[in-house]
Amino acid sequence: MAAAVQSADVPTIAVEGLTKRYGERTVVDRLSMTVARGEVYGFLGPNGSGKTTSIRMMCGLLTPDAGAGQTLGLDVVREAAAIKRRVGYMTQRFGLYEDLSIRENLEFIARMYDMDRRRERVAQALDRLGLATRAEQLAGRLSGGWKQRLALAACMLHEPELLLLDEPTAGVDPVARRDFWNEIHALAAEGITVLVSTHYMDEAERCHRLGYIAYGRLLASGTPDELVAQSGLASRSTEDSVDMPALIALERDPAVSTVTRLGNTLRASSATAAELDAALARHTARPWKTVPPTLEEVFIHLSRRAADNFA
Repeated sequence: MAAAVQSADVPTIAVEGLTKRYGERTVVDRLSMTVARGEVYGFLGPNGSGKTTSIRMMCGLLTPDAGAGQTLGLDVVREAAAIKRRVGYMTQRFGLYEDLSIRENLEFIARMYDMDRRRERVAQALDRLGLATRAEQLAGRLSGGWKQRLALAACMLHEPELLLLDEPTAGVDPVARRDFWNEIHALAAEGITVLVSTHYMDEAERCHRLGYIAYGRLLASGTPDELVAQSGLASRSTEDSVDMPALIALERDPAVSTVTRLGNTLRASSATAAELDAALARHTARPWKTVPPTLEEVFIHLSRRAADNFA
């Protein structure tokens, strides 16, 4: 695989104030972010938060209504066509031909985009993603994990410098997701930048840095540890049983951000330790211990504080 030509000193993505509107609704609202070369950047947020629209603007598939920036050193508005040639984009849904074999799909894509070294590129993609032994199998008969590998192989045929992966592991089993992420980090080690949107917290923790978007706005950005530390959240847990009326009252208490049941463990979080301890005392007589907040608690807290762009 050819090495990326982008300078290590230049961010792969550097955008400021990107905005996209549909009618009177603002889908992405003044998005500003920077992603370094060789970085795995996780893009998180609820459905309808603007993640996919943001990704499409950054890779030249969608023109922003406002804002500016560069991807791979190219202007996201004026040089969108050039950006698309250097980016691999993997959509949420499997979009290849199910009545063609793995090899035939890759060969078709290579011919469609008039790539040079077509046989070599296809052979490399098959080998890299562990598809060589299944090359003649019909795509429609593949499991979700193998379809995912094929889709990633198709994205890599033209040797992109940036991969944009839009919820690529939805509906894929844990083993396939682990293998996929191992491959993602191997690509990043070669200097390829990866921007991936996901709903899975275990995947978020695998990213070098994270951005959380809700209702079209980027609410937080940083490493997983930085986001937890910056949140200021207080969390408590107990393994003692809490009766249902008390649990419902705790969930409805405006001072409590989240209440989570994990097997025999109950967790609760709030914006401040004082508010949380007061709420716990109001509704339960159980002992609670202080625990670090989780990424999931941080993201739920951020989401609930965001202004709804449908309103």
